[in-house]
Amino acid sequence: MHNRSLPPLLLLGIAAFTSLAGLPSAQSAEPSPIRKSLARISNTAQEPNYKQPWLPGFTGSSSGTGWVVSKDRILTNAHVVSNARFLTLEKENDPKKYIAEVEHVAHDCDLAVLKVQDPTFFTGTLPLELGSIPDIETEVSVYGYPIGGERLSVTRGVVSRIDFRPYAHSGIDSHLTIQIDAAINPGNSGGPVLQKGKVVGVAFQGFSGDVAQNVGYMIPTPVIRRFLEDIKDGTYDRYMDLSLSMFNTLNPAMRRGLGLPNDDRGVFVSSVASAGVCNGHVKPGDVILAIDSLPVASDGTVELEGERVQMAEVAERKFKGDSIRLILWRNRAQTEVTVPLSHAWPFAMQSNQFDVLPAYVLYGGLLFQPLSRNLLSTVQFQNPRLSYLFEAFVPRELYKDHPEVIVLSAILADPINTYLSEFKDGVLEAVDGTPVRTLADVAAAFAKSADFHVLKFIGNGRPLVLERSVVDAARERIRTRYGVRQEQLLETAAR
Repeated sequence: MHNRSLPPLLLLGIAAFTSLAGLPSAQSAEPSPIRKSLARISNTAQEPNYKQPWLPGFTGSSSGTGWVVSKDRILTNAHVVSNARFLTLEKENDPKKYIAEVEHVAHDCDLAVLKVQDPTFFTGTLPLELGSIPDIETEVSVYGYPIGGERLSVTRGVVSRIDFRPYAHSGIDSHLTIQIDAAINPGNSGGPVLQKGKVVGVAFQGFSGDVAQNVGYMIPTPVIRRFLEDIKDGTYDRYMDLSLSMFNTLNPAMRRGLGLPNDDRGVFVSSVASAGVCNGHVKPGDVILAIDSLPVASDGTVELEGERVQMAEVAERKFKGDSIRLILWRNRAQTEVTVPLSHAWPFAMQSNQFDVLPAYVLYGGLLFQPLSRNLLSTVQFQNPRLSYLFEAFVPRELYKDHPEVIVLSAILADPINTYLSEFKDGVLEAVDGTPVRTLADVAAAFAKSADFHVLKFIGNGRPLVLERSVVDAARERIRTRYGVRQEQLLETAAR
């Protein structure tokens, strides 16, 4: 499920849960073999360069925690290993550093599986067993490598809430989370959270600053199990999403107007995304009464495994190729539809992107890039239209006409573009009279033989005109001056 407004959550790229003063000791001490199955992960990462996409970005290092999830695989957070160039693992009482690489990564639920080059790493280790969702007010133990020392740290907290919340790593996805009343310090992101010797979650984020005290979150085992099941065929297909906007039906007058019985069931469908799986099966104005035989309450929750959770959680546990059954109230009568989960949400513009190089086209010193969360967070645009297009991309279905919103993000100063600054931050609408839908359209237009290229920008009455012979003459000069090794990369490429 996607969520476009996020609270100030903090990822624990190198984070840990601090211990709670005064807490009683765990009812049963965790067995010592657990320590042998943990790893400290060191990541030398290189960020993508969205300001100068032809150049490599900043290189830095961070650390986190991983643990043996099968006989030869390590589980950790996706944000611990994102943009990795070199990964090493260390374990207790072993001075050797083991080289690792990412085998599968799920940025939408912040999980990753690593494989280790040297199989001797797993000597003496045992896979940690997954448990169930812990009960509220029960105690859990958090394992990891917080700052302040090199050795493993074990702290404790109490489960205080089970909720459906945003995951800060992607910036848009929401999944099941478990809150524990422990503050978060740099050091052990990806570390297992255990109860009675079984893993009940993975530490991954918390609130920053003075927003909240002693609040941390872990990824619960239903999310972990789903990720591990998804990658069994060798690929990760991502989460399925119903792509619906819904309102509760708590208002009695609204229920009477819809002809609903007074049974506190159903949520009202206000919109159905045309690019989502429900298009053609569910209609705006429908009321969803049940999902896979589970009654949907008027606040949008269902009872699942003894807990009240958001209806979206039912769809989240499905996989690509599965289907989901919905009982609808349509035209004052019940009807049933089956929705095939044929594909994940296809447009990732509003989500943080990792492990990829940014796409771009550079022509005449003009840098064209697709609008994205990464680009907005990197470049300080002055055009308020870009913020609107970003926020409205999904709810107003701008993707129908613009699968990519192409922005003139920068101008590399040269005599041929000295008087073009008014077009910077503009959204490209057409080139030579042909509408621009994607970055590939821009590259194709510039590749055509023409004496002049006429560029039209949304909201700007005057066109931008480029003379091809002048651009060609300046091409090598601009490349040399700004260290441009490659003038275009048409798709967001894997690193």
